[in-house]
Amino acid sequence: MSRARRRCLAGALAAVAPLVLDSARLRAASQSAQSAQSAQPAQPGPLFAPVVPGRRLTFPADHGAHPEFRTEWWYITGWLDIDGVETGVQITFFRSATGHSRANPSRFAPTQLLLAHAALARPADGRLRHDQGSARIGFSDARMSGTDTALNLRGWQLVRQADDRYVARITARDFELDLSFQPPGPPNLQGEQGFSRKGPGPAQASYYYSRPQLQATGTVHIEGRRMAVRSGRAWLDHEWSSEVLDTQGVGWDWVGLNLDDGSALMAFQIRRRDATPLWSHARWLPATAPTMQPQFEVLRRWRSTRSGGVYPVAVRLRVDGRTLELEPLFEDQEIDARASTGGFYWEGAVRVFEQGRRIGRGYLELTGYSAPLRL
Repeated sequence: MSRARRRCLAGALAAVAPLVLDSARLRAASQSAQSAQSAQPAQPGPLFAPVVPGRRLTFPADHGAHPEFRTEWWYITGWLDIDGVETGVQITFFRSATGHSRANPSRFAPTQLLLAHAALARPADGRLRHDQGSARIGFSDARMSGTDTALNLRGWQLVRQADDRYVARITARDFELDLSFQPPGPPNLQGEQGFSRKGPGPAQASYYYSRPQLQATGTVHIEGRRMAVRSGRAWLDHEWSSEVLDTQGVGWDWVGLNLDDGSALMAFQIRRRDATPLWSHARWLPATAPTMQPQFEVLRRWRSTRSGGVYPVAVRLRVDGRTLELEPLFEDQEIDARASTGGFYWEGAVRVFEQGRRIGRGYLELTGYSAPLRL
């Protein structure tokens, strides 16, 4: 995408786009979009569909897009073995409903936006290789499906195949991904059969399922060299909602951990301004026990010279009588998303230790540390 088109899209997003980020994973929203939304004429009924308990998730339809809800994301994070080098990967597609009237027949009406992030974390780089894109839905360069995962943004693709594999093809500024992710089983519903609370208010919830322990294969192209992925493990989250954060919440910490014994753990906490937890939740996958309340303890912080954010990049996580310690692959895994979804967040590959022994790998997402979120 040319620089002129990037500037044009960034200007359009600043005017119209409410967006949730989120690893949740949840992922950040544009505050300027809320101003645009409030300027809309009053309309009868709710602007977006509510998230309510008791809705049954059905597949493959719920692998697809849900444009009646405000925001949605398909989020893959994982670790790849590339020529013996452990490498982190993130691929996220976001859909955002802007609140503009769907009755407008023009394809130029920005009723739905599609955005995406992709990142590679290699220790030799000491920083993320990162790229991003955005476009309004309605033209051939931004497409989605309401019947299955089939996303295309200017040639970036994430598609679920008939054999349940997810195929991602990304041509970024300084890397290319051609990866396949095979789930070991059906989707794992988070919360109460897919209804996931995110705060004390009844509307603060999402529909949410996870697919951990994905087997990753494919190729990565960096600096003119195409390398095979010998092995890898990844995590997919699909989540959609119309409201997430309580007014007291400023951001969240989220982890998706693939453990070497085949189990997996999802945990998150919504933080208040004073860093105390407003809401928290954890679940082992496959789900064999009731949901739990995790405790996050900071072991080490890292300060970004770009955003000024101070992130807890090393964490002790207590859940279900176990104590896990998370250590980042390296510290500078901050993403500058100002050209697409707005703001900064930290999305990092982490190793998982228990009693000094490495037991798995995963991803840690940290939002609201450079500026509070308003979702």
